[in-house]
Amino acid sequence: MHSKQSLRTKGLRAISPLVTALILGGCSFIPTLERPEPPVAAAYPLADTAGPQARAAADIDWKDYFTDPRLQRLVGIALGNNRDLRLALLNVEQARAQFQIRSADEYPTVAGVASATRQPNPVTGQYGNQFQVGLGLTSWEIDFFGRIAALKEQALAQYLATAEARKAAQITLVSAVASGWLSLMADEELLDISRRTLATREESVRLTRLRLENGVSSELDNRQAQSLAEAARATYAQQQRQRMLDENALVLLLGQALPEDIRATLPSSRLDQAAPMQPLTAGLPSELLVRRPDIRQAEQQLIGANANIGAARAAFFPRIALTASIGTVSDELSGLFKGGSWAFSLAPQLAVPLFDAGRNQAGLEAAQVGREMAVAQYEKTIQTAFREVADALAGRATLTEQLQAQRAQTAADAKRLELSDLRYRNGVSSYLDVLDAQRSLYATQQALVLTRLQQLNNQVVLYKALGGGWSEGQLAAAAPARAGAQ
Repeated sequence: MHSKQSLRTKGLRAISPLVTALILGGCSFIPTLERPEPPVAAAYPLADTAGPQARAAADIDWKDYFTDPRLQRLVGIALGNNRDLRLALLNVEQARAQFQIRSADEYPTVAGVASATRQPNPVTGQYGNQFQVGLGLTSWEIDFFGRIAALKEQALAQYLATAEARKAAQITLVSAVASGWLSLMADEELLDISRRTLATREESVRLTRLRLENGVSSELDNRQAQSLAEAARATYAQQQRQRMLDENALVLLLGQALPEDIRATLPSSRLDQAAPMQPLTAGLPSELLVRRPDIRQAEQQLIGANANIGAARAAFFPRIALTASIGTVSDELSGLFKGGSWAFSLAPQLAVPLFDAGRNQAGLEAAQVGREMAVAQYEKTIQTAFREVADALAGRATLTEQLQAQRAQTAADAKRLELSDLRYRNGVSSYLDVLDAQRSLYATQQALVLTRLQQLNNQVVLYKALGGGWSEGQLAAAAPARAGAQ
């Protein structure tokens, strides 16, 4: 009875270190992550005046927001061909592979081993052979202190951050294609105005030359008419160049040439005929934390930086590695699989950091600074998103009124030119009044087109700033890959 109790006591003593190690295996040195409060106001400076029918941008698919079939086709082409988006997707795949590598570090690596050795016997001095075949367990670190688990969490956070970056890249691409298409439409409208203005001014040059030859007008009137005609010609050339540059920019976004059937529709396109976009509700700034992929990306980067601290702390504690092998050993090749040739070896190794010239401490300090940098980047991303939404809301609140005023101004300038020309033909006023009216009308017509473009682009920017451009359907399609990674 006494011997049984002694054996039980010895067994408990032998098991207790293993139990202690297993308990420590559940430890983690990753600090509790405390997300900072959003460093922005609780509401936007301007009230949300979109109306009760307005929806959140993130709930509207880009096909439902941009209803022009031509623009929908262009966005589809860009999503399939754009190289920046392709790189963003490849970054996600690379981060997923890196996460799988970190996950594999938690498990042992087993390899088939075969060796043949010929060496002298230390006793007899005669040479002998030794053959071995079996399975080997390479140096496997048992993660008692959570170092590998912390690195795995950092890799997961990096993978999720790149997935969010891919969504942000798509949002940016969709809005860029929409803005590029609107710019092309505006270019065509400006070119049409310039062509008509140039034709009118060339006709004015012809008439003033005839009047000069007949002694009705002066050389001054003729030179002023020529000056305005050349100014219109120079503006027309400048706008042609801008039209080509804008098309080149759109082609880069598409990843291919602009389809000819879409190009053919541009000369007859007008911004006032553009398909309307849905009203959007801005909601509260706090909603941007879950609506904007770039903010979620910064949050994942913060989680990853926090996990790095856990890995850096675990580096101060011992590392336990295990190497093992099992197989058959024989002096003769034919005796490898005979009875009594099987062998097993187990070699645990404990490495305790004693002196590293401050390497581990520096690693911990670097990880802590990295977390502070991630916090600052997270807060800056929130502030940038807040400003983008606030700017777009400011544009929505004022651009409509500005556009109405410029339309009224354009109508007034057109009437002024008509009256000035009538007064000049009747000898009541000088030709300077006509030229001044022409110049004013040309400027207001251009300003009207640019303001309309600015208003439409503002709607595109608001949609992007509120997280629109990434549909829930695409998010659901990406969910299985994310779930598999977790």
